Amino acid sequence: MSITFEHVPHPHIATRAKTGASRTRDQHLGVNGKIAVILTTAVGTMWCAYAFAALALIVLPQAIQGGLLTLIQWLSQTFIQLVMLSVIMVGQNVLSRASDKRADMTYKDAEATFHESKQIQAHLMEQDRAVNELLDKVAKLEAALAKR
Repeated sequence: MSITFEHVPHPHIATRAKTGASRTRDQHLGVNGKIAVILTTAVGTMWCAYAFAALALIVLPQAIQGGLLTLIQWLSQTFIQLVMLSVIMVGQNVLSRASDKRADMTYKDAEATFHESKQIQAHLMEQDRAVNELLDKVAKLEAALAKR
């Protein structure tokens, strides 16, 4: 009498081991995507935000002279849009890096879980072997007792 479980790993495990964690920088971009990334990288810096702020402040005296409406238009259409564009892009870059780090950690956690699962499977196979040996011994003892 023999009891043996045969583990069949899920095909995704092998595929996932080859690909690794998905990161933002691994995405296929194409020509337009590469141009967009270059421009986004250039504009998405605090130095660019400072430059936009300086550029907007050059016309501040004229906006003040133009009255409340002109000042509000300058503030909303010039200063906030120019400066906040770069600041928001910097924030998005920071969040993207944090997201990539979380994805990498999740991948490593899953990889460790797969390793532990393989260890459990090996342990169970060893237990199957030991149980089968015991069952064989019990069967031999039963046969010997039946002959008496």
